[in-house]
Amino acid sequence: MKIRLLLVYTVLAVVAVGCKSAEKAIFRLSGSPISARLPPLEVSADLGPWVETEGALPEDARLLFQRELRQNITAPDDSTQFGYAKLVITNSTISRAGKGLQAVQMATLMLPTVLGVPMEYYSTKLDAVVQIMDARGQVIGTYNGTGTSRIRVAMYYGYSQTAAPRLADVTALKQALNQIRPQLAADASRLRNELLVTGPLQASTGE
Repeated sequence: MKIRLLLVYTVLAVVAVGCKSAEKAIFRLSGSPISARLPPLEVSADLGPWVETEGALPEDARLLFQRELRQNITAPDDSTQFGYAKLVITNSTISRAGKGLQAVQMATLMLPTVLGVPMEYYSTKLDAVVQIMDARGQVIGTYNGTGTSRIRVAMYYGYSQTAAPRLADVTALKQALNQIRPQLAADASRLRNELLVTGPLQASTGE
C-alpha cells in the first residue's frame, strides 16, 4: 500500500512539472479591437460570487477587464478620463468532472496520466455585465455576456490541478467579454458622443 501511494505521489509531482504553463494563457485576449474606440474610462469591478470561487484570484477579474478595455475598447489613456466602465459578475460557479477517469488512474498506478490521459476537468459557468457611465455616474449603456469553460488536468497538453481552476474561471470571463465587445462596438458612436458631451471626470467633479 505504501509503495502504491509513493508511486501515485511521484506521478502527481511529475504531472505538475509536465503540464503546460497557465501564466501566459491567463491574460491573453482574443478578437479584434472595436473600430470606434471610446474615450479613456475609470475601471471598477463588482466581483460578487467570483471572490468565493476556488479558482481565480480576486484581482484576476479586474486586471483582465482593465486589459480588455485598454487593448480593445478605449483610446490610449492620456490621464483624462470621461466616465466609468464597471464590470459586474452576477454568477460564477465552478465544477469538477472526471471521477471515472480518476478511478482508472488510481487502479493503474497513474500510468494513463504519464501517457497523457486527462485526470479530470474543471468547468466554470459565468454571467457578467458591463456598465458604461458618464462622468456624473449615470449609466448610459448596459451589456450582458455569458461564458463557459472546460479545462483539462493532464500532462503535456493540459494544466496542473493548481492552475486549471484559475484558468477555468478566467476563460469563462474572457468568453463573456467577447460577447460584450460587439455590443459595445454597435453602440460605440452613441456612447462616445454622450461621454464627450458630459465631459471629463475632473470637470464634472469640479476638480
